Amino acid sequence: MDQTHEHPDIQKGLLLPLMEAFYTLQGEGYHKGAAAYFIRIGGCDVGCHWCDVKESWNPKLHPPTAVDQIVATAKIHTKVVVVTGGEPLMWNMDPLTSQLQAQGLQTHIETSGAYPISGSWDWFCLSPKKNKEPLALAYKAADELKVIIHNQDDFQFAEAQAKKVGPNCKLFLQPEWSKREKMMPLMVDYVLKKTHWKVSLQTHKYLNIP
Repeated sequence: MDQTHEHPDIQKGLLLPLMEAFYTLQGEGYHKGAAAYFIRIGGCDVGCHWCDVKESWNPKLHPPTAVDQIVATAKIHTKVVVVTGGEPLMWNMDPLTSQLQAQGLQTHIETSGAYPISGSWDWFCLSPKKNKEPLALAYKAADELKVIIHNQDDFQFAEAQAKKVGPNCKLFLQPEWSKREKMMPLMVDYVLKKTHWKVSLQTHKYLNIP
């Protein structure tokens, strides 16, 4: 089967390059600790050097999977579905979210915001990246802004991004995992001074769960 954007059912969003799907606890950000069903979609060209799921980048490695099959499995587990990647907005999310919501499920997304928004989202987590910054509409849609802190320059980047989101958007700084011991003391000091931010940790890694 053709696994590129040219395949008509992929263009329509009826097939998606599914990397994996699993039931676990949300490990990061505003909803951390809550049960959620994660759908990880393959394909990303943002290219973060510290990405911990680089195997998601090439969509050709992940089989096109029918959306109705994805939804049928998701509804077995819980009421909250988190769509992540890769970069899910490289694909048409309209059929997936409409079917999920028709089943009474809440739709959450984690995205860099670098692609046009498709789909209907109950929670929009924007995680902007320097090398491919979000489109304007992503800032307007954001319920949550999560900025990864890899070095000290990222604090300035975070403030610039925070100025672009709405006044009710929740603001989180999260240490890049491999730099957490170095960056966490700086983040603690920063948030004590800049109290509009909160610290997010990858608690799923501490708990040794997916």
